Amino acid sequence: MTTSAIARVARLHLVDRYSYTWLVWGVLALTFALNMAIWAVIPDPPEEGFYTGALLTIYVFMAVIGVQAATKFLPFALTLGVSRRTYYLGTVALVVGLCALYAGALTVFWWLEGLTDGWWMNGHFFRVPWILNGPWYQVLLTNFALLTAVFLFGLWSGLIYRRFGLIGTVAFFAGLTVAGVVAAILVTWRQAWSRVGQLLADLNIVGASLLLVLLAVGISLGGYLTIRRITV
Repeated sequence: MTTSAIARVARLHLVDRYSYTWLVWGVLALTFALNMAIWAVIPDPPEEGFYTGALLTIYVFMAVIGVQAATKFLPFALTLGVSRRTYYLGTVALVVGLCALYAGALTVFWWLEGLTDGWWMNGHFFRVPWILNGPWYQVLLTNFALLTAVFLFGLWSGLIYRRFGLIGTVAFFAGLTVAGVVAAILVTWRQAWSRVGQLLADLNIVGASLLLVLLAVGISLGGYLTIRRITV
């Protein structure tokens, strides 16, 4: 495995530039335009301004592209003689680069939104309360962490589907759900919800973003262990 081999895998994904670039940003641009149109026709805007969760669109599409990276390109790459390890590392290298670029673009739009007082309508599209409402470096880090984590989770989910099929995928998500329910039961049993709430209240967004980066590393490890035994 060489650096050039990893770069070739990244270029293989970019053959489908439509999904990785135009589709992601085209849908986000359309969503933004629709929100702007709605804000413009509202006769009595609220004093606190307009808030929307439509920025979630780009994170959802990054997860979808992650699934596609495991289901669409993997069989073709393996027929070309690319090793599973090289394919995975090339895919992760691509996503880290793209997410850094996209996080930078989102941060620029966040800055423009503040500069124009919410696009001259007091609208909040890129400035999400608490999550994306701090200094520019925090916004950059948070966007990067979110984009990377959701892509890697989508990639891992796609790899689980390729290895274990539909039943295995359902079992995987059922396991995640059960783990969440068990954690909630344990917290309730220990009567620790107040401590959990205090921990979240004391956690600043930079710290939360760094934890999300660690989570992304864990997800990437899960994906790596999964792809090693995939048969095509």
